[in-house]
Amino acid sequence: MVIYEVNLDVRRDVAEAFSRWLGPHVQEMLELPGFVSADWYERTDDSTESVVCWTTHYRLESRQHLDHYLEKHAAAMRADGVNRFGEQFSAARRILEPVEDKQ
Repeated sequence: MVIYEVNLDVRRDVAEAFSRWLGPHVQEMLELPGFVSADWYERTDDSTESVVCWTTHYRLESRQHLDHYLEKHAAAMRADGVNRFGEQFSAARRILEPVEDKQ
């Protein structure tokens, strides 16, 4: 199991519209091979008056599935958000793998 984490900082004035887009976007991600589940969190400790901070955790069956996503689908999925919201948000990504997989 691998977690693909996406940290979003969204301008508060577009957060509602972004939220309406993000829900279906997460569902679309879950239709891709290897994606098992997703959780959407609000990072309240990072919030400011002008920005809403969210994190999504996507669980994938394997690193190979994530690599396939990154090679074949990531550019289009990311472009959708950029085309809709431009510079009104930022995204940072991390890959989390269980330590026991490394032993």
